[in-house]
Amino acid sequence: MRTKLNSWLGAAVLAALTLTGCTNDGGPERPAGNVSERFVIASTPTASDAVADYLLTAESLTSGTISTVGNGIEQDGTYRYYITINNKFFSLLYGQGNPGAVTTYQLNSQGQLAKLSDFQAETVQAFAEIDNDLLMMKIPRSGAEDATWYQMDTDLLQITNDGLTNIVDVANNGERAHFTWLTQVGDKVFAPYMSIKGCCDDNFGTNNPDSAWVAVYNYPSMELEKVIKDNRISYIGRYFTEGLTEVENGDVYAFSSGVATTNGEASSTLPSAFVRIQAGETEFDQSYYFNIEEVADGYHVTDKTYLGDGKFAVNMHHEKGTDATGSRLGIVNVYEESFKWVTGTPAPESVLRVTTNNYSLMDGNTAYIGFTTAEGSWVYEVDAETATATQGLKVEGGTITAISKLDVAE
Repeated sequence: MRTKLNSWLGAAVLAALTLTGCTNDGGPERPAGNVSERFVIASTPTASDAVADYLLTAESLTSGTISTVGNGIEQDGTYRYYITINNKFFSLLYGQGNPGAVTTYQLNSQGQLAKLSDFQAETVQAFAEIDNDLLMMKIPRSGAEDATWYQMDTDLLQITNDGLTNIVDVANNGERAHFTWLTQVGDKVFAPYMSIKGCCDDNFGTNNPDSAWVAVYNYPSMELEKVIKDNRISYIGRYFTEGLTEVENGDVYAFSSGVATTNGEASSTLPSAFVRIQAGETEFDQSYYFNIEEVADGYHVTDKTYLGDGKFAVNMHHEKGTDATGSRLGIVNVYEESFKWVTGTPAPESVLRVTTNNYSLMDGNTAYIGFTTAEGSWVYEVDAETATATQGLKVEGGTITAISKLDVAE
């Protein structure tokens, strides 16, 4: 989930970490031993504003109905983000400048979510699975020059290491590096970033709109190895959006939306495109450049779900903007440099939200993506081969914010 956290996690906070006993979602008991897996759906109730997500479980994503009414586990806090690591479901609170939290769940033999831990943490702006750890980073957008990283052991469910990286030094251009996400590539962490001013009533603006950068860190030391740059695209990914993916052969593909701004105005002259870093290399491959706008009627990529075998389901939008999430889907094959529009999704003008934290079978073909319209919220099964989407599970009373899967804990 990326689906798409802010402060220092000091020693006092670490000491306050407490593991809790198992609790469940209050649903009906099921006979033990006949459940092997469940899909986990995070959904925001639609009844009122500023309400917390509920975590629901479902047996299938292709049919049926689940509801937030009288069901699920209510999350603490309005904005939550999710990731599944080590067969555990992590719920992270975005505290909007205040401390957040990390809550961890497993699936018990009754097919219910059981809470494993719940502790106070800091709000961070990027997080990812790295070597079975949960790596998180708090990134200041102004003021302090150091970003703080934290490594959480997903077996111990404890923060085991933390440290600082100077984002002004990383940018080395008079601005600061604001990491859009973190991605494991081999034994390193690739951290693409926006170069931002961090000042002057233009925190997220830049004087460098037509370049992309990736900071390369060793892991687990998180020592900065180098920064690589490409002037054929604007910055990789978007705020709180992973734009870089390592594929099966070790190559890395990255997309840019081309949406950099300066003083509140769009300033990048470059199109949305995919570029490549070849396996084992830490430089951009100058022989590879896939201009998406040329093949997609001028639309640009705002997010992606990797399907495997070099294929992505991509969210597409026609108007450049830093916050817009595309309401149309396309299929990109980065190996063949091909693009196809997906049919069968709701009409773009009717879409209120497209889920960005989605579930992929990683079979090179199938993803499950949430769409919400005024009529309701559904999971759609996307078939890359036919470039079609089929309506599946309905989520009543809520807006789908994340889709994942857990196996029963051993």
